[in-house]
Amino acid sequence: MIQERAILKVADNSGAKIVRCFRVLGGTGRRYARIGDIIVASVQSAEPRKQIKKKDVVRAVIVRQRQSLRRRNGSYVRFDETAVVLVDSKNEPRATRIFGPIPREIREKFEPIFLMAEEIV
Repeated sequence: MIQERAILKVADNSGAKIVRCFRVLGGTGRRYARIGDIIVASVQSAEPRKQIKKKDVVRAVIVRQRQSLRRRNGSYVRFDETAVVLVDSKNEPRATRIFGPIPREIREKFEPIFLMAEEIV
């Protein structure tokens, strides 16, 4: 469960390293986001000479969360960290590579992110 002011790691090579969530999209008064939800975030730290700079406002998809995610078959998946992938207004990834494991649940909404993932869990 990600809420406003949460600090998140970026799991792609867009240039951002850490972002801070300041809005959960998907309805008035929505408080929490889960895997597969879109948030609006501010870049807190970034790599030099990349397309994303510090203080940029970006949209991101949550691809990992520390809280367990229940699957339809009854099993649970949990990650060591909470991470996002930056996307543009058409929900296409802004980066060319995605690092770390990505859950299968991302496939329904964000096929391009799923195809770029190096490890599927």
